[in-house]
Amino acid sequence: MSAAAALTAPPRVAVRPAVLGAGLVVGYTALISSADAITKFIAGGYAAPQLFCLSGLIVIALSVLADRHPSQRRGLRTDCPRAMAVRSAATVLAAVSFFYAFRYLPFAEVFLFIGLMPILGGLMSALILKEHVRPSAWAALVAGFVGVLCLFPTGWHGVTIGHGFAFSAAVFGTLAMVMARYIGRVESNSLAQVFYPNLAIFVTMGAALPFVWTAMPLSDLGWVLAYAALLFGARWVLVVALRLLAAYAVMPLMNLQFVWMVVIGALVFGEIPAAGTFLGVAIVIGCGLYLVWDQFTPETARGPLAAFSLRIRRTDP
Repeated sequence: MSAAAALTAPPRVAVRPAVLGAGLVVGYTALISSADAITKFIAGGYAAPQLFCLSGLIVIALSVLADRHPSQRRGLRTDCPRAMAVRSAATVLAAVSFFYAFRYLPFAEVFLFIGLMPILGGLMSALILKEHVRPSAWAALVAGFVGVLCLFPTGWHGVTIGHGFAFSAAVFGTLAMVMARYIGRVESNSLAQVFYPNLAIFVTMGAALPFVWTAMPLSDLGWVLAYAALLFGARWVLVVALRLLAAYAVMPLMNLQFVWMVVIGALVFGEIPAAGTFLGVAIVIGCGLYLVWDQFTPETARGPLAAFSLRIRRTDP
């Protein structure tokens, strides 16, 4: 195809990667929600370093094994060591924060803070990735935040240490995802983005492990193995998705976790969300779907608000 033809090609060619990215995010929500359920299930009996040191070691082993497969064989080197270090540190802090959030809060209530991640993602994408977030997309993000507020059954009056951990998890979890997209612009080795954060988890948690170790029965070791396998799959899938969709469009789709969290919370932990929760979910998921549509729909098909957004972007310095 000539350069002129490439420039005039219809923008719909981006639809397939966007749809694939959205499908991968849906798969990620199922995997990570199952891993979170295991975290909540065993969080009361063990300290965070014990779970994360063992699971980090297992994910490292899985990464090395995956790298030996003929379809991979790219090695585990990275071309972005500094960005990878930031992503790894953020992953460690997010993992520990989520661990204690699940210990102190009902399973579905943690979703409130997962729902904040698109707002944080929009801010970080603008600052770190220099991705232009259109005013129409900001409107959807704000509406999504309003929906998230519906998920908090008692308002802001019942803030506890668990909510502090959950907010910290949202901040550092968002930073880790934004850095994954940043690294994905330079290199396509998704496995390295799974390996190094888990190596950081293993090293940091391993330093504390001798002080908190508790003997584990084989059944709990089996849960740790299942957790690590789910986490390995979830993080690999998410890194690939972040190469296909903008970070601020990926994170609203992650709100589909709420569906899994409600089901798991009800069946496993006997936790039933309040009725108003489902209104918030409808708003949040609707905003997520809009942001995916906004990601790959031509400018001329978005209506007056998009035209206004386009004029603003053309006048940006």
